[in-house]
Amino acid sequence: MNPHVALVTARAARDLDEDLPPLERALHEAGAQLAIAAWDDPEVDWARFDLALLRSTWDYSQRLPEFLDWAQRISHRVRLLNPFDVVRWNTDKHYLGELARAGVPVVPSTFVEPGEDAEPALTAFLEAHPDAEDFVVKPCIGAGSRDAQRHGRAERVAAIAHVRRLLDARRSVLLQPYLPCVDTEGETALLFFDGEFSHAIRKGPLLQRNAEATRALFAAEHITPRRPSDDEIDVARRALAAMPFAQPLLYARVDLIRGDDSPRLLELELTEPSVFLAHADGAAERFAAAILRLA
Repeated sequence: MNPHVALVTARAARDLDEDLPPLERALHEAGAQLAIAAWDDPEVDWARFDLALLRSTWDYSQRLPEFLDWAQRISHRVRLLNPFDVVRWNTDKHYLGELARAGVPVVPSTFVEPGEDAEPALTAFLEAHPDAEDFVVKPCIGAGSRDAQRHGRAERVAAIAHVRRLLDARRSVLLQPYLPCVDTEGETALLFFDGEFSHAIRKGPLLQRNAEATRALFAAEHITPRRPSDDEIDVARRALAAMPFAQPLLYARVDLIRGDDSPRLLELELTEPSVFLAHADGAAERFAAAILRLA
């Protein structure tokens, strides 16, 4: 019997997900039955599927309690991939602190919590990173660079206002030095399917100093194929090995930035990442094969 797979999206993202067409083709050719479904569609009977695959639920950060409630609820009716415990852990960037404590080289990350004072928190962060000409302020729960901004060291007033605005909305804040290599080398994103490295891409720099945060579902990206270095693959595997979950996961994207001549983890994307199937020969077929092995 051919497995029945739900590719789970958001209503606003369905026509924006560039991975859906090649993945649909590869799964159809492999014999799967498919449906594309919005996660919050009350008409969907999730129990009729063998797998529900999170693909582009890109509005989750604006509706996280509702999204997590949905994910937990349907995980009792259908196999959710990645699993609910992974989704709950990965949708809050506090996980970066956990991975750093486990010895993974992470972009230095400082967390500011609701109830803290924005000005002394930012002052302490800048004192701890005296060489950082620029830095990034972003919410701990966020996606697609929404509400993330790059600030110059001299723009303290604007940065404090940004931190305070997030804290006033009861949102935890992540502060990180902006590593200069991003402007020249971009980011490297490594894609793993069922624990095996598939391909990598380069993401051009997204955040410009003093530019307003995007109001779109996600910031526009400039993507090109990239061959990762041996030390990038090593750091990616270290990050995956440090996850507090049974492994391998069906899919994982490891976003790295080079700092001081060595790669550092920027984000570990395990919930709804773009996997850039169009940028590597055979990537869609590899992903489809991994999905069907689990079905």
